Amino acid sequence: MSTTGKVIRCRAAIVWKPGGSFSIEEVEVAPPKAKEVRIKMVATALCGTEMKMLKDKNLQHQHYPIIMGHEGAGIVESVGEGVSTVKAGDKVIALFLPQCGECTSCLNSADNLCIKFKQGETHLMSDGTSRFTCKGKPVYHFGNTSTFSEYTVMNEISVTKIDAAAPLEKVFLVSCGFSTGYGGAINTAKVTPGSTCAVFGLGGVGLSVIMGCKAAGATRIIAVDTNKDKFEKAKEVGATECINPQDYEKPIQEVLFDLTGDGVDFSFEVIGNPETVAAALASCHESHGVCVIIGLIIGVQLNISGHLFFSGRSLKGSVYGGWKGRDGASKLVSDYMAKKINLDALITHTLNLDKINEAVELMKTGKCIRCALLL
Repeated sequence: MSTTGKVIRCRAAIVWKPGGSFSIEEVEVAPPKAKEVRIKMVATALCGTEMKMLKDKNLQHQHYPIIMGHEGAGIVESVGEGVSTVKAGDKVIALFLPQCGECTSCLNSADNLCIKFKQGETHLMSDGTSRFTCKGKPVYHFGNTSTFSEYTVMNEISVTKIDAAAPLEKVFLVSCGFSTGYGGAINTAKVTPGSTCAVFGLGGVGLSVIMGCKAAGATRIIAVDTNKDKFEKAKEVGATECINPQDYEKPIQEVLFDLTGDGVDFSFEVIGNPETVAAALASCHESHGVCVIIGLIIGVQLNISGHLFFSGRSLKGSVYGGWKGRDGASKLVSDYMAKKINLDALITHTLNLDKINEAVELMKTGKCIRCALLL
């Protein structure tokens, strides 16, 4: 029986209040309106952003109840009026970073931060309403996507069609984590062949940075983390050496200068810790070092010595690894299908969506890189 044009009842993981855990509830998902797409989600995962929002008061807002999730892939169930780039049955990647194709950023080949990205800050659809209800109450959207629901509604510009043969339980990583890290090295930093890199933070995004550095031809990739359990995986994906700051009495930037002689060519902060940003920047070569902030830092001020900028160093931000949303995601899925990139190494656990709170605990242990949540 066709569900087109009808309200769909399904399960979703809802957070009801700031600091709350996920609750599996039955929700009602309205049909897509003009330029919108309703998707049957197949695979999703907790990213560092959700983990931070669950515990960091600086990131918590007043938009509750909410269906989080911004990393996922699924199959189009139906489309609203005027949708032309996808149709029912298409496999798609969900994108927190839209690509409208019309704004100045989309039209600039060097930019990727589509103006429609800020629509996600309202936690509603473009018309100012929600497509989700639960127990008679509207439920807020998240990150232009809300992937922690068996069905979700997104704007067409936040969805990209991919190869029909692509395994959704693998390529969903292109939706955020892998692309953000891999592109941070290739597109934002523009890592050069023969260079030395330092990567601070060895979660899924950090490991993806390492993959990007290796693909770009870096000859020395130093992985930095306080959890030694992550070192084996880091070396598996391309790190040449791993160090734990807790093993040294001196600041980590001094350790890196000792190891390299004059600092690293490229450093990456993939934690979202203001103090680590300062250390990563200070680890860079004085003349030409580039430090890229990839970890999410919101609601805090950076405290960086101005002396570090009496040099040729540069500090850069990065969103979605510099990829344009729709174009980048489809390209990376094609690269995966052509065996040019390896996503499989990043998925260490697999659970069903109703076990999402178990996935949260797994992520907290540091032994889980990415836990695929199947819907």
